[in-house]
Amino acid sequence: MAHDVAAPAVELTDMAAADHRSAVRANSDDPAEQLAWRRLTAQHGYRLGEIMDEYGWPTEELVGEETARAAWLIAQHADRQLEIQRRALKVSTGSASPRELAFLRDRTLVNEGRKQIYGTQIAGVKDGAPVPWPCEEPERMDELRAEVGIEPFDE
Repeated sequence: MAHDVAAPAVELTDMAAADHRSAVRANSDDPAEQLAWRRLTAQHGYRLGEIMDEYGWPTEELVGEETARAAWLIAQHADRQLEIQRRALKVSTGSASPRELAFLRDRTLVNEGRKQIYGTQIAGVKDGAPVPWPCEEPERMDELRAEVGIEPFDE
């Protein structure tokens, strides 16, 4: 971890900015736009894996708040790279915020075809209201969300 993390920190921040700029493509009706989004998030996921290989998880102490958040976003959007999501979840535990970990844990569970815990992942919209993917304990969802600093689902 004694390596200079300045270059990868800038790279992570740039990747998150590119991700943010192209996020509209994720839900586009145009298959070419969706493919461009998948390609971008896959490239970012692989690069995050390389950065984790060399430096470990980019913690806030190591790279600053903005870059740590960028790393988390990249892991969150690596939906077709479950190994990256699982690894990010494992190596960031204890250094990422409980809220960020909750979002990544739910995303990983849903991508594995399992029930989520916190109800952070939305399956769709019904009658104008978001509908979460199935949860392990739907009756405790808001209580569990509160424990990690996430507002109640209805908000």
